Amino acid sequence: MTGTRGGAHSGTANGGSQVKSAVRTVELLEFFAGRPGMHTLAAVQESVGYPKSSLYMLLRTLVDLGWIETDATGTRYGIGVRALLVGTSYIDGDEVVAAARPTLDRLAEDTTETIHLARLDGTDVVYLATRQSQHYLRPFTRVGRRLPAHATSLGKALLATHEDDQVRRLLPATLDAVTEHTITDRERLIEELRAIRERGYAVDREENTLGLRCFGVAIPYRTPARDAISCSVPVARLTPGHEQMITDALLDARDRLTLATRRL
Repeated sequence: MTGTRGGAHSGTANGGSQVKSAVRTVELLEFFAGRPGMHTLAAVQESVGYPKSSLYMLLRTLVDLGWIETDATGTRYGIGVRALLVGTSYIDGDEVVAAARPTLDRLAEDTTETIHLARLDGTDVVYLATRQSQHYLRPFTRVGRRLPAHATSLGKALLATHEDDQVRRLLPATLDAVTEHTITDRERLIEELRAIRERGYAVDREENTLGLRCFGVAIPYRTPARDAISCSVPVARLTPGHEQMITDALLDARDRLTLATRRL
């Protein structure tokens, strides 16, 4: 089975106590969440590997409940509006997101650049909140976007809060390249994580998006950290003075947000 992410797998997990239909439902929703657009039954079946007849019945049930939608022909499927409602509920009810809002607002005002709050989920980071830059030339990242942790300043800042052996267990020896600048060797990444621990912040040097440099810090209200904030700025607008101001502002924001989240 190739179309899943995370821990929702049928079979032997949890001593075989998982309910197969529930696991398949979650895996289907994760399939559509990770692949925007509409997909044929054959394409879905090829990815998830379920018998076509049971897959069709499960899809029709999810369509009736609003979790999956179909096109006008009724032969192609995509994520439904119910998923948006649940995702919005997660953001609205998250205590860290609520506690971070004043800090994100202030950081965006101080730097005039795009600010993100993200959470580590397996080997990826998921964006929970964004403040857009005041400049015309600026990056656009939507809440709910998932990116490889090793290719982002957010992810590297969070991975740096893990022990080296934990990182080795989490990540494969060879990492996927997002751009030509992405670090694809796990041991080289681990060397950078050690430097991040020393200086207190991570840098994404066009490793996720060409023309964009990002700086990130983990929020250590728990160990290892699961949340981080970052500032993204186009390379064309970045000067040494601006970079220093951004990293100083991020470290200050980290300290303030750590205090705000310590009781969570």
